[in-house]
Amino acid sequence: MRKPQVVIIGSGDDTAHIDEAREIGAFVARKGWVLVTGGRGGIMEAASRGASEHHGTVIGILPGETMDAANPYCTIVIPTGIGYARNLVNVLSGDIIVAIGGKAGTLSEIAYAWQFGKPLIACTFAEGWSRTLGENPVDDRGGVIYRAESTEAVCACLARRLDNPSAGQ
Repeated sequence: MRKPQVVIIGSGDDTAHIDEAREIGAFVARKGWVLVTGGRGGIMEAASRGASEHHGTVIGILPGETMDAANPYCTIVIPTGIGYARNLVNVLSGDIIVAIGGKAGTLSEIAYAWQFGKPLIACTFAEGWSRTLGENPVDDRGGVIYRAESTEAVCACLARRLDNPSAGQ
């Protein structure tokens, strides 16, 4: 049986919300789910570290061609060689997406999540695109964006969506 896959997106140079990212990554691992990130630093590394510390599976999907560019907490590394186009692969690899802050790369992942109908948890406690789009929908297509004002809210939303997927919201 396939395990649920949670994608955590955010900036590779964000140091303001690493504790929150680490806590959410740890929650994912404790639930026995798979964590997927862009495999690099900042938010991605912090979430990966949290999951790794709880013996979780951490998949890092890299923009470059070499595996050694991954953060040290990735247990599975997928170098794509396609640059930022790998953001689409990240999003399609998840059952649900968690956006923590973010800059342009995160914005592209949020847009992909919206276009492909992936549920998105927007961390409104973090600056950047997760806050902006948590307060303003992308367009009128009716995608699902859950707003989370704390890590506890993120974890509760993940549990609602993934512990009983047929329950939906």
